Parts: sequence; C-alpha cells; structure tokens
Amino acid sequence: MGTSTGLGPLNLQSSLLQLKAAGAMQQMKSAKTLSDAAKIDKGAQQFEAILIGSWLKDAEQSLGSVPGGNDNQDSGGEQMMSLGVQSLATSLAASGGIGMGKMIAKAMHATQDQLNSKPAALANTAPPATTPSWHEKKEDPR
Repeated sequence: MGTSTGLGPLNLQSSLLQLKAAGAMQQMKSAKTLSDAAKIDKGAQQFEAILIGSWLKDAEQSLGSVPGGNDNQDSGGEQMMSLGVQSLATSLAASGGIGMGKMIAKAMHATQDQLNSKPAALANTAPPATTPSWHEKKEDPR
C-alpha cells in the first residue's frame, strides 16, 4: 500500500490558478492594446479632419468670393459656413480622407509596438549590480 501525501491535487490546483492568472493578464494586456489601437486610429482621423478643415477653410476664403459679389455677409452666415466646412472635413476624414490619417496611425502603431516590446526585452535581462551610495552608512565590523 502506497502512501499519498495529498500534495498532488494541491499542486495541480496551484498550477491551474497560475494558468488562469496568466490568461487573465494576457486578456487585460490585449484589451489595453485594443483600446490603445482604437485611440490611435481615432486621434489620427481627428488630426486629418482638422487638417482637411483648415485646407477647406483657406480654399473657401480665397476662392469663395467673386469680384463684385456681396462682401457684406452677416456673422451668422460665416458661422454656418464654418460649421459646414467642419462637417465636410470630418466626413471626408471618416471615409478615408486623403490617406494622411492612415499613414499617421501606421507610424504611431509601429511606435506603440516598439514601446510594448521594450519592457519584455528588459525583463529578460539581469538587473544591474547595486553598489552602496556614498551617503549610506557602512556598518562597523566590530
């Protein structure tokens, strides 16, 4: 008759808990990455919308008036024109725009990937040896 210490099931439970914890950490990391990716895409799209809006506003100011036209526009008309340009720029950027937002997002994703891979690479290296600083009091061996 063999004796059993009962540690087998305990070790199995411990390893299962470790696997669950590792899986939960991986899910949290991937969720963070997804939210970061969505933020990068949204920010790049908003930047492109601002840029397109600026170009449209400049084009409207330089080409929107014709010689001999009515130069006495009221402030309400200018505000409506500004809102229209902003809405057009946002719609253009959302539908792909001129591609600048995608280029910016791609560069930002690459940078984010590099930043995410650095902590893993640093974790695999040994920590630097520590030496006592000059202000630490050394113990007297007596």
